[in-house]
Amino acid sequence: MQLSYWELKNWFTQVDFTIVGSGIVGLHTALRLREKYPAAKILVLEKGILPQGASTKNAGFACFGSISEILDDLKTHSEEEVFQLIQKRYEGLQLLRKNLGDKTIDYKPYGGYEVFLTKNESTFETCVHSIPKINQLVKPLFKEPVYHIQNNPFQFKNCFDSFIVNSFEGQLDTGNMMEALLKKAIANGILILNNQTVSAYTEGNDSVEVVTNDLSFTTHKLLFATNGFARELTNNEVLPARAQVLITEPIENLNIKGTFHIDKGYTYFRNINNRILIGGGRNLDIDGETTTSLDTTELIQQHLEDVLKNVILPDTPYKIAHRWSGTMGVGLQKKTIVKQLSNNVYCGVRMGGMGVAIGSLIGKELADLI
Repeated sequence: MQLSYWELKNWFTQVDFTIVGSGIVGLHTALRLREKYPAAKILVLEKGILPQGASTKNAGFACFGSISEILDDLKTHSEEEVFQLIQKRYEGLQLLRKNLGDKTIDYKPYGGYEVFLTKNESTFETCVHSIPKINQLVKPLFKEPVYHIQNNPFQFKNCFDSFIVNSFEGQLDTGNMMEALLKKAIANGILILNNQTVSAYTEGNDSVEVVTNDLSFTTHKLLFATNGFARELTNNEVLPARAQVLITEPIENLNIKGTFHIDKGYTYFRNINNRILIGGGRNLDIDGETTTSLDTTELIQQHLEDVLKNVILPDTPYKIAHRWSGTMGVGLQKKTIVKQLSNNVYCGVRMGGMGVAIGSLIGKELADLI
């Protein structure tokens, strides 16, 4: 691709920081770098027309963990590690809300609910029994009990009449959030180029040559914020994880409000005004869902429809409006990778399906490595 003098001068000359990925992490990294280096030239490269991973495709859960999810995490993490994870998620959400404003992202503090299917009686009993333990674990952060039992107020069926409720959780509008982040980045003089896939880079003494599908240029520092797409270029232990979703047409007199979790958070649903969004089911086919493909599959979509029909809206007619999927980045543990890869290359990846909660914080941590 032959660039003009103007293109070279304004976009690709004396680039201080290049960030790969324009999602939640990438844009927060850029904004933090702008705070630290007001005169720097900051360039963000994005391979899609919009952020390609999960930032514009997630369900908009402002959550930090259901009881069954936390108990599952305790099998592979210490109590201190789990506490730090919950703390990071909670503080990340507060930072996101502070940076963009609750009105802008349409934040609604409707609370989070864990729903237990009747076939999962042992899990239900274990989680109820564990409420005091988990409340004690998170007490240093919240100063009061977080989880409590509440009877089913939503007329769900084929589930226990008691839910575990977390009144500290909420929901937000993913589209509003990302639109606001993009506008804020542009307003702060951050250059964003779409449809640019980084295929390689070569590091020199004090700079990095970056090669994309269209061009090559030199930057002083290169930062990867590519989450589920990070493995190839950063050589990190990151696996892609597809998350499939569907949403209904508007439903008259819908009285469901909140974010809801089933089965360790592997299945989740919420209201969006008077619609129901439901997603997940990755645990039904872990190998098949370890992919960057944005297709949907009959197995997962049928599972989501079954939960919608038999649990959430058993007596209410509805129509499916739309289906989609996004790409998360996961690993053997729910621990993000924020590190310096070499003299001039850095990464903040592997959000573990928690990008909305921790993305703003990870972006700050990534920028602060420099």
